[in-house]
Amino acid sequence: MWIDRLCVSMELRKLFSFALTSITAGLAAAFVVLILQPGLLNDTQQTPSPLPPAITQPPQISQQPSSLPDPVAPNGPVSYSAAVKKAAPSVVNIFTTKLITEPRNPIFDDPAFRSFFNDQRAAKPRQRRENSLGSGVIMDSRGYILTNNHVIEGASEIQLFLHDGRNIPAAVVGTDPDTDLAVLFAHTENLPAIKLANAEQIEVGDVALAIGNPFGVGQTVTMGIISATGRNRLGINTFEDFIQTDAAINPGNSGGALINAHGHLLGINTVIFSKTGGSQGIGFAIPASLAQGIMQQLLVHGRVVRGWLGIMAQDMTPELAESFGLPQVEGILISGVLERGPADLAGIVPGDIITQINDTKSSDARDILNTIAMQPPGSIVTISGWRGQHRLKLKALIAERPPKPRR
Repeated sequence: MWIDRLCVSMELRKLFSFALTSITAGLAAAFVVLILQPGLLNDTQQTPSPLPPAITQPPQISQQPSSLPDPVAPNGPVSYSAAVKKAAPSVVNIFTTKLITEPRNPIFDDPAFRSFFNDQRAAKPRQRRENSLGSGVIMDSRGYILTNNHVIEGASEIQLFLHDGRNIPAAVVGTDPDTDLAVLFAHTENLPAIKLANAEQIEVGDVALAIGNPFGVGQTVTMGIISATGRNRLGINTFEDFIQTDAAINPGNSGGALINAHGHLLGINTVIFSKTGGSQGIGFAIPASLAQGIMQQLLVHGRVVRGWLGIMAQDMTPELAESFGLPQVEGILISGVLERGPADLAGIVPGDIITQINDTKSSDARDILNTIAMQPPGSIVTISGWRGQHRLKLKALIAERPPKPRR
């Protein structure tokens, strides 16, 4: 019996010794880890990151296209087709034919040469036909159409191609080279006349669409915005008040329509600024309000009636102001006066400086020209300025501006 007890006691002693050895080894290992990696103790004590808020409902993904406007651009339509459909029938393609007389070779004036050929080669100068293209806008359903003067200038034949496919001839009613506008008449009725936009509501940044016949490819629409208004001093026309746009305007667009997003006429496309002859994002259109006024005068008077004084002027510079002893740079210097013209009869002489006409102060020669042109012939204006060191004030009778000589 005692032998059995002895065996049990030895077994318990072995188990206790094994457990004690394991615990000691574990503590030693932990001590070594803490000595070598002390940061592990801190990492285990960090606060856990908060969880994202619980989603109470799953997102609803629509399988149908939304009928709501784009929230990024709520004011911009995705298509301007309605505006184009409204305005395009009022824009016509214009094809013109000019008879060009070619200069005769001077050798045909030699008597010996003429006698040798019995005057047959020198009988008549040669003529050839030259075709060009452009665009126009139907302003009146009775057949009155606006275009640029340079589109139809010198044309012996004018043909209009309408949006519905018709081809009809047209005749020139009147032209105004000073603004590069012309009025045509087509002997037909019930033409789709365009509607004019409100000139007071035109703003920079408005959408603009140009409709015309660029390069003769057929009616084309390009889009941009109004880049500026009231552009002048460009040296394009005598009287300038352009709408600038970046809608592409190319050769053949001249005389076409610049419309807004509602299909209403903003202006008559006229010219581009380009080094290559193609569009570079700078185009100019004559405002519809100005074009309509020119058209009415051409229909009523057969010409545009403007005021005229008969003077030549140049802008005042700091150097000129100093040489004349003026306290500030203002007004224009009269460099020439037409004999027996309105200014001459009023007593204006070269060297006078004009600073004001009636209540309008002048900043440069173009402003003076526009101010005088707006005065009706027969009206009397008060001219203020300087003659040397003395104040100048006199009255002049406005005459009608003579027509621009043909080139």
